[in-house]
Amino acid sequence: MLIRTLLAATLLATTTAAHAGERYQSRPPVIVSPDLTAPWLMQLTGEGVQPAVNTRRIVQRQRVEQRRVIRQDGVARVEQVSATGRAQKPVRTQFNPMYLPQLVSYETQHKAGTIVIDTNNRFLYLVLGDGKARRYGVGVGKPGFEWAGAHKITRKAEWPGWTPPQEMISREAAKGHYLPAYMEGGPGNPLGSRAMYLGSTLYRIHGTNAPWTIGYAVSSGCIRMRNEDVVDLYDRVKVGTRVIVI
Repeated sequence: MLIRTLLAATLLATTTAAHAGERYQSRPPVIVSPDLTAPWLMQLTGEGVQPAVNTRRIVQRQRVEQRRVIRQDGVARVEQVSATGRAQKPVRTQFNPMYLPQLVSYETQHKAGTIVIDTNNRFLYLVLGDGKARRYGVGVGKPGFEWAGAHKITRKAEWPGWTPPQEMISREAAKGHYLPAYMEGGPGNPLGSRAMYLGSTLYRIHGTNAPWTIGYAVSSGCIRMRNEDVVDLYDRVKVGTRVIVI
């Protein structure tokens, strides 16, 4: 009996040792796909690690001023309906691509060749007919300088000189800004590369050396465009073109 017990114990020990030897012997190396290791290695070494990007689109909406045009006895005036309007201080150097020139659908009773300026939405439309128009982004009159009406282009000028109205000179002087009595045309001139004068008024459609102001209410009543856009419009219209400002 004792001999049988010793024999069984010896067999059990031999079997366990064999299994232990198999368990702890060298095994083939584990191979991990480079597609899996690369991101981890880059994080460990600090190489090629890109900051996390929030792919959610952030849309900065511009609030449209609530205004209405009231016409009475042939005279149009603009009435402010709500004090909430879009920002009046554009960020320098930023230009919203929605104001780039483009061909759009535009149903209107005005005949081809007419210019329609939507001051609420900051767009100028050159009516082409057949339900189409060429649309440009514009800057318009700031609060207190809005206006509406119908005029014709009475004069066109390339690189126009600028004679500030006396009212503007006085108004700016009160703020500590002193304007020249006259400024020669050129890249530094606030009228930009082209100007189209409206009727006998002091208002013009003109270029600007501050294109980031397009889409905002910042002028003293004039309609301003990017220099390249006003050149394009200038070449498409002539003296006598009807201009509707709404």
